[in-house]
Amino acid sequence: MRGIARKQNLHRTTVKRKLIFLGLKAFRNLRKTNDRLPKVRHLQFDDQETCEQSKCKPLSITLAVEHKTRRILDFEVSQSPPKSSLVKKALQRYGPRKDERKKGRRNLFIRLQSFVEADALIESDQNPHYPPDVKRFFPKATHVAYKGRRPKHHGMGELKKGFDPLFALNHTCAMNRDRIKRLARKTWAISKKREYLELHLAIYADHHNRNLAALAKFF
Repeated sequence: MRGIARKQNLHRTTVKRKLIFLGLKAFRNLRKTNDRLPKVRHLQFDDQETCEQSKCKPLSITLAVEHKTRRILDFEVSQSPPKSSLVKKALQRYGPRKDERKKGRRNLFIRLQSFVEADALIESDQNPHYPPDVKRFFPKATHVAYKGRRPKHHGMGELKKGFDPLFALNHTCAMNRDRIKRLARKTWAISKKREYLELHLAIYADHHNRNLAALAKFF
């Protein structure tokens, strides 16, 4: 935001207000697109890690992507506990941190139910927490879980070596980290508040989907 303010000769508060306005508009566009297009028959989902303020305060982005088009269907940002190496430090600085990933994943699935076919093919990795939620919200769907693969040295740590059955999802996650600098592995940018991260994700998701639609019409 500082960079935008300097380049456009605006105050940072103005930039902040404009980004909030654009983020809310992007959320509406995302919902309208899902309602307008045919129901999804094949999707992939997974969690993407980031943080707010510090690595001691992790966040989890549960992202759902349509397989064929790589269209971002929806996402949910949830609070998650720190990793084992940071547990002691995080507890001293910020106290206990609840794990809200299951709640966030279920909130996402509730929204997906309205525009995903009941008998859809749903793909993910072999996270043991995924199958119960898929079965609960999509009892007629086919859930296929793939074993995790080692990441490539490029691709923001998201692209995998060899044939990747979850390429549509992992490629989109890599684009998220590349285009949204607060999600990059090594960056000075960091999310101060989860709400602003959600708005930023919505803006990029809307931009991402519009570009895919434009390319589809071109080809």
